[in-house]
Amino acid sequence: MASPQRSPNLDRLYSINVDGSRNFLHPADVRGRFITRRRLVFVVLMAIYLILPLAHVGGHPAVHLDIPDRRFYLFGAVYNSQDFWIVVFIVTGMAFGLLFMTAWLGRVWCGWACPQTVFLEGVYRPIERLLEGPRSERVRRDAGPWTLGKLARKAIKHLGFIVVSLVIGHVTLSLFVSWASLIQMVQHSPTLHWEAFLWTMAIAGGFYFNFAWFREQLCIVVCPYGRLQSALTDRDSLLVGYDRDRGEPRGKVGSATGACIECQRCVAVCPTGIDIRDGLQLECIGCTQCIDACDEMMDKVKRPRGLIRYDSQNGLEGKPRRTLRPRLVVYGGLVVAALSGLVISTAVRQPFEANLLRDRGAPYILEEGGVRNQYELHLINKNPVTTTFRLAVSTPVKGDYVVPQQEMTLQPLESARLPIFVRVQRADFHGPFDVTVEVKEASGPHHKTARARFLGPMVPVPAT
Repeated sequence: MASPQRSPNLDRLYSINVDGSRNFLHPADVRGRFITRRRLVFVVLMAIYLILPLAHVGGHPAVHLDIPDRRFYLFGAVYNSQDFWIVVFIVTGMAFGLLFMTAWLGRVWCGWACPQTVFLEGVYRPIERLLEGPRSERVRRDAGPWTLGKLARKAIKHLGFIVVSLVIGHVTLSLFVSWASLIQMVQHSPTLHWEAFLWTMAIAGGFYFNFAWFREQLCIVVCPYGRLQSALTDRDSLLVGYDRDRGEPRGKVGSATGACIECQRCVAVCPTGIDIRDGLQLECIGCTQCIDACDEMMDKVKRPRGLIRYDSQNGLEGKPRRTLRPRLVVYGGLVVAALSGLVISTAVRQPFEANLLRDRGAPYILEEGGVRNQYELHLINKNPVTTTFRLAVSTPVKGDYVVPQQEMTLQPLESARLPIFVRVQRADFHGPFDVTVEVKEASGPHHKTARARFLGPMVPVPAT
């Protein structure tokens, strides 16, 4: 027996019935300026997501995160694991940017750009509406008995969800294995690439579970961002709010009441099942659907729009709203600092690595009146193109150098190890000194100096 329906309130989640069962939400369709803009944003974001592994920049995918080989291609630049420290600036820049955006525009990220919202409102719910009809039909069908028609609609809908989830899972995997490799994998048995197959199924399964059933619970129960909102915003932050002074007391059209006609349209379109008229709530993701719904009803009853609108708490109370305020300055400064660090670190980053390491074994070898040290030059090309490097060895003491190659040509992110032998006469050795290897790009301005100590037998101290 289904649990009795109730109205949203501040005492408990509307998506959970009194007996603890799930109250599956069916938001009504809405039309208006904000939903049109949001759908355009959804299309752009999903297009970017689909194009990233397909588009090539500098001969490589725009985004290819090759974790097993520790090679990362990002918009024409090539990185390896030694560049991971740059991620610190990227992550902190994104985090501080979210703080700044929240303090300024509230939960605009949640309602307009969060992948949870983009995929749910841009892909899965349209499929549901197409196959099961508008909200009234979906609610009535869910409350009714199982029939052949109901079973067929549900089966086709979930089949569509599964297909979309598999597509998203494969696109996600292509960011890590490249699109060309993915095409080859899907043409063979999953047992030949079982790790990639299991990852794809896990991603697709997660998407299906989330968007077919869990939905708004991810925002309400799992995501910590909504709980941080009250600490990140102030009374001047923009939010989706209800003008209580103008709307109350509520009543039917024609009665001597406020502007709110108690149509419940704002509640019917809410994807998290709240009543925006109850004030700022954790469950509100700032999707603006209640604004479009209310504006539509105001147009019908020929009353001014804006009963529910984008505004600050001060603005909704008729007080002036400040744009520039201390927390925006602090958050903005942190964003600038993080982005400056990213720009500087990217600018000073060398397009290749060159390290001179002492060969394993004895620190030095005595031979025919001379002292010989053995080294290994580890060279990594981090340029996005094939690059030729020229080597030059020098020491402050006259000696002989054996370098198998004076030039080396390496593919992008290719590495090589080159042995180097340095020999000096024992009579000329008076203590440790530096061996220097100068590595230069043959057709570029970049160069790097690698050094290592030359060791030999201790020189006896003359008697006084």
